Amino acid sequence: MSVIADFAGYPEWATGVCSAEVLETAADGRARTVRIGLDAGMVRDSYVLRYEWDGDALVRWELAEQGAMISEMSGAYILAEHGDGTDVTYELAVGIRVPMIGMVKRRAEKAIIDAALKGLKSRAERADSGGDMSAGANGDVSD
Repeated sequence: MSVIADFAGYPEWATGVCSAEVLETAADGRARTVRIGLDAGMVRDSYVLRYEWDGDALVRWELAEQGAMISEMSGAYILAEHGDGTDVTYELAVGIRVPMIGMVKRRAEKAIIDAALKGLKSRAERADSGGDMSAGANGDVSD
C-alpha cells in the first residue's frame, strides 16, 4: 500500500500518468484528493480523484472533478496477504466523453488494468528489494 499511496512516484510506474499532485491530505497523512495528469495516447486530460483509505487493506477512489475527456471514474485497490506476498485486486470504471465501440473500449480497459498491475508489481518488488526506485520498469503479472 505504500507504493499505491506514493503519488509522487506514479509517473515512474503508472502508464499514462504524467503528473500526480496531492491537493488535500487526511489527518493520517494520506492523500484525500489528487490531481492526475494523463497522457495515454488519444486521451490527454487532467482530473481530480477523491480517495478513501481503509488502513493497508483497501483504497477506493472516485472522480471529484471531471476533466475535458474523463467524465466518470471510480476504482479500488484491494490488498490481501498471501503467504510471503500480496494478492492485489484492481477495480476500475471509466467513462469518457468520446463515444467508443464496445470492443475497442474493452481492449482499452484491459490494457489499462494490465499496465497498472504490472507497473505496481514491478515498483513494489523494487521497493521490497531495496532497489533503485527512480526507474520505471514493468514486471510480469501472474493470474
